[in-house]
Amino acid sequence: MALRLCQNLRHPLVPPTNFSMKATRTRKLSVMNYTLDPKDSRKLVLEVKEKLEKEYHSLPVGKNGRDDEDMILWFLKDRKFYVEDAVSKLTKAIKWRQEFKVSELSEELVKNVAQTGKAYVHDFLDVNDRPVLIVVASKHFPAMQDPAENEKLCVLMIEKALGKLPAGKEEILGIFDLRGFGTENADLNFLTFLFDVFYYYYPRRLGQVLFVEAPFVFKPIWLLARPLLKSYASLVRFCSVETVRKEYFAEETVPASFRD
Repeated sequence: MALRLCQNLRHPLVPPTNFSMKATRTRKLSVMNYTLDPKDSRKLVLEVKEKLEKEYHSLPVGKNGRDDEDMILWFLKDRKFYVEDAVSKLTKAIKWRQEFKVSELSEELVKNVAQTGKAYVHDFLDVNDRPVLIVVASKHFPAMQDPAENEKLCVLMIEKALGKLPAGKEEILGIFDLRGFGTENADLNFLTFLFDVFYYYYPRRLGQVLFVEAPFVFKPIWLLARPLLKSYASLVRFCSVETVRKEYFAEETVPASFRD
């Protein structure tokens, strides 16, 4: 029996001796950052790249493809440099990008929902040099808008925000403006989709999420959504407009809708 149990145990890749684990704390959030010597991380990137070429040759190549070394390294970091885990998650992400046709997304394609102004990328970075994705919940009407277009707009905005990342920066800030939110704006399916996309396909790209001026009617929505958001629930901070202005932006870079 003991032998069977041992055989069934998962044996992950044992990291090199110079593998280090650093803990970074921001407010109540604790994130473990895993780092490797550049030479060792390079070896693992090439190992994943070779594995993808042999076992998943039909996957596309190029940017965000199976030979994109930056993307491979990012998923290795997310999976704590376990090669098999990184390969598994990365192949699913690449296949999803193919099926969702991420590279073909444009504002023209989703103009019906884009022109509502319900989601946009702010022109300026926050005080931590993060691109800012803003969602205006009061302009979201799930009963009247096409769910597929909402999802495409969501992914398009994530791509646009990531495209604004400064060199050396890795995360974006998400802001949900909940002023004026009512039951007609509630959409648990979309909220779950949004966080699932970040969890599975854009891991560790979402640095923090601000829920601004959440009304009482939002509370039951949050109670239902929180268990579905996995680890991303810990990134959420409920705050006021004043907090957004004073803690996240310089006076000249505050989004227009959050000014006095």
